[in-house]
Amino acid sequence: MAPAPRQEASPKLSVVESAVVAPWPIPPVPETSLPLTFFDVFWLNLPPVERVFFYRLVPGPGAAATATILSNLKTSLAQTLRAFYPFAGRLRLRPGTADRHELHYQPGDGVIFTVAKYDLDVDELSMDEPREVAKMAQLVPSLPDGGAVLALQATVLHGGRGLSIGMALHHAACDGACSTRFLHTWAAASAGAVAPAPPVIDRTLVKDPTGLCVAFIRAMASTEKKDDVKMAGGKLLTTFTLSMENIQRIKDVVLLAAAAEAGAPPRCSSLVATFGFIWSCHQRAKQDEKASNGGDGDRTYFLFPVDHRSRMEPHPIPDEYLGNCVGAALHGAPKDRVAASGAVGLFTACTAVAAAIEQAVGVGGIGSPELWWERIREAKSSGGGVLMVAGSPRFRVYGVDFGFGQPAKVEIVSVAMTGAMAIAESRRSSGGIEVGISLPPDAMRRFQDCFHDAIAWLQCTTPLNK
Repeated sequence: MAPAPRQEASPKLSVVESAVVAPWPIPPVPETSLPLTFFDVFWLNLPPVERVFFYRLVPGPGAAATATILSNLKTSLAQTLRAFYPFAGRLRLRPGTADRHELHYQPGDGVIFTVAKYDLDVDELSMDEPREVAKMAQLVPSLPDGGAVLALQATVLHGGRGLSIGMALHHAACDGACSTRFLHTWAAASAGAVAPAPPVIDRTLVKDPTGLCVAFIRAMASTEKKDDVKMAGGKLLTTFTLSMENIQRIKDVVLLAAAAEAGAPPRCSSLVATFGFIWSCHQRAKQDEKASNGGDGDRTYFLFPVDHRSRMEPHPIPDEYLGNCVGAALHGAPKDRVAASGAVGLFTACTAVAAAIEQAVGVGGIGSPELWWERIREAKSSGGGVLMVAGSPRFRVYGVDFGFGQPAKVEIVSVAMTGAMAIAESRRSSGGIEVGISLPPDAMRRFQDCFHDAIAWLQCTTPLNK
């Protein structure tokens, strides 16, 4: 295991240019207001999602070639915003209301696009070993004041050998499936490739016959933003990978444990196996921490988003829908059993995650959304801790190619603030899953030990499917 890096002052970012990029070409998109649905309101008080994509450039591309890349990124962004014009708009209160928000766009609106230089090497920033969050945070722009929902930054890294593209996006504007569709579209425009199907911009597709939007607004008003954000100062970010073989072994262990319990095995998909494994390691790493966030509660909880586009009534919502269409899946389990080593911890955690999915896609296809806020508040107040998830392997973030190759690394930097685990498809292992964890140095060392011990134990187990 590599030692945690020594905490040093982060290099300073040098801003070269900051421009407003508006949708293009003309004629301009007419003024438009999109009311927030109950799916959107759910995220209104939460911090923006911050991603950074690291790219290696050909050796010594030269200042002229780098300038061409940056100019092409700006031009293709303007073309992409033509289709995704709400991202150039602003969140605001609907005129004449005190608590109803909308995403409003008018001609002349645009997205802040920053070009910067940073004196750190792409290889140092994109490795899996622990890295200081403070060094990566500068590569993601802040959302401007005034309700902006999107900001972008292209940063030339040390020696011109690398480039990072950072994105900050307010979650009330759209979910992860939509934001990565935007990135794939921008990348295709930059590379001259075939673009994905254009977004569907129609908030009337989300029906709300029971007044969930009003209920969510009331619940949101009683939820303090600070409760959902943790301090990121001094934290490290580390990447852990579960290969397809690791995931299959987890499934085998869960199946054997269910047989030993003489019960029906949980539906253990690759995602369930990954969630259960990381949750168990995470809880075990907290057991020796005297001032654990877990407190004195007997149960710990796992919370993750579930896409409901295909489950909406009376009709499914298109995959291309621009907005939020994800709900909360949440379930708890006894802390000691989740933290147990070997089969007990894996079986307990995976069973709880599978139960969360079944509950989330229950009656009507989207479970009971009116209970989301209540159940999350109960979980947080229980004292047992809540581990959340950001990202999805389905987003194919390692396929975002702007014309200079696939990313060397993709990070969700905002997990350092939210305390969530970040997941994506593995860039190294076909069928594997990549997990980003952000913790203070001492906690990170404990988690690393638990993770590697658990992987070593898995390797000693005999898989069922030889």
